[in-house]
Amino acid sequence: MNPEKDSDEMSVLSQLLAIVKEISGLPECRNTSKKMYYNLVRRIKLLSPLFEELKDGEEELEDSEIRGFESLRVALDSAKELLKLVNEGSKLYQALLRDKIGDKFSQMTDQIEASLSTIPYDKLNISEEVREQIELVHAQFKRAKGRMDSPDVQLDRDLELAQREKDLDHETLRRLSENLQLRTINDMKKESLALHEMVVSSSVDPGDCFAKMSSLLRKLKDHVLTVNPEADTSESEKGLIKHRSPVIPDDFRCPISLELMRDPVIVSTGQTYERSCIQKWLDAGHKTCPKTQQTLSHTALTPNYVLKSLISFWCESNGIELPKTQENCRNKKTGKFVSDCDRPAIHALLQKLVNGNPEVQRAAAGELRLLAKRNADNRVCIAEAGAIPRLVELLSSTDPRTQEHAVTALLNLSINEANKGSIVISGAIPDIVDVLRIGSMEARENAAATLFSLSVIDENKVIIGAAGAIPALIDLLCQGSPRGKKDAATAIFNLAIYQGNKVRAVRAGIVAPLMRFLKDAGGGMVDEALAILAILASHQEGKLAISQAEPLPVLVEVIKTGSPRNRENAAAILWSLCTGEAQHLKTARELGAEEALKELSENGTDRAKRKAGNILELLQRFEVAVNP
Repeated sequence: MNPEKDSDEMSVLSQLLAIVKEISGLPECRNTSKKMYYNLVRRIKLLSPLFEELKDGEEELEDSEIRGFESLRVALDSAKELLKLVNEGSKLYQALLRDKIGDKFSQMTDQIEASLSTIPYDKLNISEEVREQIELVHAQFKRAKGRMDSPDVQLDRDLELAQREKDLDHETLRRLSENLQLRTINDMKKESLALHEMVVSSSVDPGDCFAKMSSLLRKLKDHVLTVNPEADTSESEKGLIKHRSPVIPDDFRCPISLELMRDPVIVSTGQTYERSCIQKWLDAGHKTCPKTQQTLSHTALTPNYVLKSLISFWCESNGIELPKTQENCRNKKTGKFVSDCDRPAIHALLQKLVNGNPEVQRAAAGELRLLAKRNADNRVCIAEAGAIPRLVELLSSTDPRTQEHAVTALLNLSINEANKGSIVISGAIPDIVDVLRIGSMEARENAAATLFSLSVIDENKVIIGAAGAIPALIDLLCQGSPRGKKDAATAIFNLAIYQGNKVRAVRAGIVAPLMRFLKDAGGGMVDEALAILAILASHQEGKLAISQAEPLPVLVEVIKTGSPRNRENAAAILWSLCTGEAQHLKTARELGAEEALKELSENGTDRAKRKAGNILELLQRFEVAVNP
């Protein structure tokens, strides 16, 4: 359960990746700010390989480096909000106030560049390819500082004329309609809603500006109704349907499947393959590189972040959606997918969920539960058939067995990464928390496991914590079966990586049961208790609550006699408690911690060695202060 890195580091890197992912998923900008929008999105997306490589690496970041990334997180979060505002906002407003919008993009560029300047790339444990890419991106942000988008003279003239003249000529209206991407009735409806939303949410009186925009929108609407009264679909939307398929570059194809790679990885010979394909090759017992036939020195697969980023950019530029998550690999000789998914059976079960009586629904949910457990193909097929919302509805069933089947089916489906999002979007979390509170013991255990699975995605940690899951998990931790306690502890640990959930857990009274587990060596929960306490001790409220439970004697005992991982966590907790607390240092010394810490600093895990060294340094300073 214990992460290899400190939780703050993992948290900020996960948040940075989540922000870049969200920015990457923003739709194409179709207004006068599109050039500034595109440039900012493109540069931000190029940062992704840095965050991915650091998150997957084994080396911890220094505190100063974490602060630098935290500053960058704040900047990118602001950039995300600006991009969403520009994309969803009024096109007329942005056209009339292009200078103001340009200033916002310029300020955002300055903020991101300043944050990037605080990060020492030469000291980070990253590959040369990623280092070069990040330095290039930083240079692009530097060059972009102070630059403003070149003015569109014709658009400015047309806008000025539109505000001055009551009756505009057909050609001017046509140019405005094209340049502002307001070509259809649907476009007009969206623009009208955007203007309304702007006025409602604005903290200042829009005044003359709103009147001008409303007047211009009416003129454009009349023009569209006259020229193209039946148009419902914009030209860009039609283009997406009719686009020609571009030729995939050879370097982007997997040498095994000849398909566009989704998750490229590098083998020991330096060749790149799609992960699922090369894994099947290795699982079949092969010890050579498929392309070069060289013997592989090892079978470790290294993510090719740079190529993955390039494939993503190419797909976006050519209007192609990246291949969806699949655990199949096409055989290039037969051209067929190997799939264990029984689609007709799954659709039949879904119909039973929708139309069956309670007994039929219970049986169908039970079968879906088993199918979702069986293999990855079924998990994809069941979700694509639309079963997730139906299973969520059954979480509220008054029949305990039906409820149990539904929550366990969702647990099995959540193994697939794409399904995690679908489950949350279906509004499942409050219902899963209800099952956790009042369901049968097996349903509660599986509800806890489901929350853990969903909490792997960082934004879900916030949603789950806010839904009241933590007190219910603590209740299961205290009163559940041995398996239930383990499931609850695992979920609490993962949720507590988010700072806000640390406070929720402490205030819900988690420290007392954890201390009981810690003192009961035969209870089988010592590992879990130490892992969670190590997370909580990094927060001031957690540190205070743990201190009040008089934990030092048992922590010192674990450091002396525990397993390597438990000694590491005990040292991490002791270091948090002793920092700035002379009384704890005195007690630790009296308990004989110094000898155990010296031994740990020489023979413990890497993290344990660092924590032990830090505590020994605190003890030495305390000794000097007491006996100058």
